[in-house]
Amino acid sequence: MSYDPGALHAALAAAVGEDSALIADLRVAFLESAARQLDLLGRARCDANWELAAWRLKGLAASFGLTALMALADEAAAAAPGDPRVLRRLQAALAGLDQT
Repeated sequence: MSYDPGALHAALAAAVGEDSALIADLRVAFLESAARQLDLLGRARCDANWELAAWRLKGLAASFGLTALMALADEAAAAAPGDPRVLRRLQAALAGLDQT
C-alpha cells in the first residue's frame, strides 16, 4: 500500500486553497495528531484503549480523505493491542505522509 504525501497536500489545498502557510500549519497539526494516536496505540494494553486510538486515527484520516490510512487504522482496530506488525505499518505510513 502506498502512502502519497501529495494526497495530504491535495486534501489540504482543496480545503483552504493555495495558502501555503496555512497548508503547512494544517499539515503539522495533522501529523502531530496522527503521531499522538500512534503513540496511544503503542502504549495501549487493553482492547478498549487500542480500539479508541485506532478509531480516532481512522477519523483523522477520513477528515483528509486518506483512504489507505483509514484502511490501515481499520486493520489496527481489529488487531490485538500492541500488535507490532500493525504498529510498524502505521509508522511507515505516517513517515510516508511526512515527506515533503
